[in-house]
Amino acid sequence: MRRRFSEGFVASPVIESGVTDGKDMIPAAVLVPVIVRESGATMLLTQRTAHLRDHAGQVSFPGGRCEEGDASPEATALREAGEEVGLEASQIEILGRLPEYRTGTGFVITPVVALVTPPLNLKLDDFEVAEVFEPPLEFLLDSANHQRHSIEVRGIMREYWAMPWQGYYIWGATAGMLVALHRILHSGN
Repeated sequence: MRRRFSEGFVASPVIESGVTDGKDMIPAAVLVPVIVRESGATMLLTQRTAHLRDHAGQVSFPGGRCEEGDASPEATALREAGEEVGLEASQIEILGRLPEYRTGTGFVITPVVALVTPPLNLKLDDFEVAEVFEPPLEFLLDSANHQRHSIEVRGIMREYWAMPWQGYYIWGATAGMLVALHRILHSGN
C-alpha cells in the first residue's frame, strides 16, 4: 500500500450518479484508517448515531466538514479522527489521498488514506459515534464483495455501492471510497 501511494497515482473524482458538479458543494475530509494488526489489516469504521442531522445511523469513516483553521484535507481528517474516535496523530502515517468523492447531499469529500498503529485507546464522541468496528481489509478490497444497487430518490434513479458485513451495511460514499481504494491498489497489476 505504501508503494502504491508513493507512485503518485492520480485518479479522477468519483461523482455519485445524479450529482452535478456544483460550485456550492461543502468541502469535507475523512480518514480512511487501515489498522495494522498482527492478525491482518483491518479498517476502522464508525456507526453514526441515529439523531444526527446528516447521515444519521450510517456507517462512515471518521471525518467531517473542513473548518477555516484546517490547513489541508489531511489536517481536517486528523482533527476529525481525534474528535470523533480519539485517534492520536502520533499513531497515524498518512499515505495519500483517494480521488475526491462528490455526494448527492452536497459534499465534496477528500478521503485521506493512513496506516494506524495499535494499540487503539479510542474515546468515542457519543454525540456523533454510536460504535466503531473493524472489518478485515481483505474483505473490503475483495471485488466479489462489492455490490451495485440502485434506489429512486425524488424521481431520480441513483446507483451506489454496498458491502454488507456481519450485520453492518457499508454503503454509499463509504463503500464508494473503498471501491476507489481497491481500484488504485489493483490498477495496472
